[in-house]
Amino acid sequence: MGMYRLAKPLLFRLPPETAHDAVTGLLGAAQRLHLDRVYADHFTIADNRLSVDAFGQSFPNPIGVAAGFDKNAELPRALAALGFGHVEVGAVTAERQPGNPKPRLFRLREDEALVNRMGFNNEGADAVGERLDAQRLPDVPVGVNIGKSKVTPLEDAPSDYRYTYERVSDAGDYFVVNVSSPNTPGLRELQNRDQLARILEELQDAGAAPLLVKLSPDLHRDAVVDAVELANDLGLDGVVATNTTTDRPEDLRSPSAAETGGLSGRPIRERATDQVRFVAERTDLPVVGVGGVFTAADAYEKIRAGASVVQLYTGLVYRGPGIAKSINEGLLDLLDRDGFETVEDAVGADL
Repeated sequence: MGMYRLAKPLLFRLPPETAHDAVTGLLGAAQRLHLDRVYADHFTIADNRLSVDAFGQSFPNPIGVAAGFDKNAELPRALAALGFGHVEVGAVTAERQPGNPKPRLFRLREDEALVNRMGFNNEGADAVGERLDAQRLPDVPVGVNIGKSKVTPLEDAPSDYRYTYERVSDAGDYFVVNVSSPNTPGLRELQNRDQLARILEELQDAGAAPLLVKLSPDLHRDAVVDAVELANDLGLDGVVATNTTTDRPEDLRSPSAAETGGLSGRPIRERATDQVRFVAERTDLPVVGVGGVFTAADAYEKIRAGASVVQLYTGLVYRGPGIAKSINEGLLDLLDRDGFETVEDAVGADL
């Protein structure tokens, strides 16, 4: 991460979305020039103790890139070459949409957090599906996060999700139903059991598998129980816990904390881990743990709480391209310390 320590102050002088575009531009250039094959050797930790099998996929390590970083599926190989064990692209919607007005992404430097109100900006299912089909994908699982188009009425959500799935189905290794982003009006209403069931059943009818659902950290416990019971009843393949939160902890120090949108990063770590644990205690389905992962200890906490694999985004912004390598090296040390042979042995150890 030494080079990133030098680059980070320069990037952080730029507006957050401009900095993101600069970084993704560099990664895209590296991928086009096949430089990802060069730096993969530096960033990748190849050790069978890190391997995980979950929802029909084989992960070389449990650390993945969360949806939101690569919305249009432009960088799967470049991100995998940074040592990540999977990459989730999207969220992708049926319709191309510009998202919310800028500025819509904010750094909370003092809190190592972000607030975003992006609004599912993406090129749409047709374009993203064509891009996925046309490119050489990495040897790690590539998931597709599917959201609802802003213009689509809630009652038409099932067909909207199905349209997107059918355009990305050939290339995606797994599919995540996103009904938990706080930045699309009315979207979280789709976490209601009846509404969610209609969407999931429509996708299952279309053949979507492995199929997971992504839950909000702001759901009341009863609603989480309903969602998990539905996932069990329908035979889904997993649950992602969690998305960003609209709540604001009282100890946030950054003035940007007042911005409207979803909070991610360090301040939600404990809350996200609690949600992982709550879900894992109520299902045998694999859980994907997301929220506040910056270090090996953060990832290990979620794994011991029941997460089979873990995702991050904000940690990549603050810690840089070496974060997956650092976490995977640290996980091996933690496994040795606690007497586990593999990461899989540690899953749910604290339940």
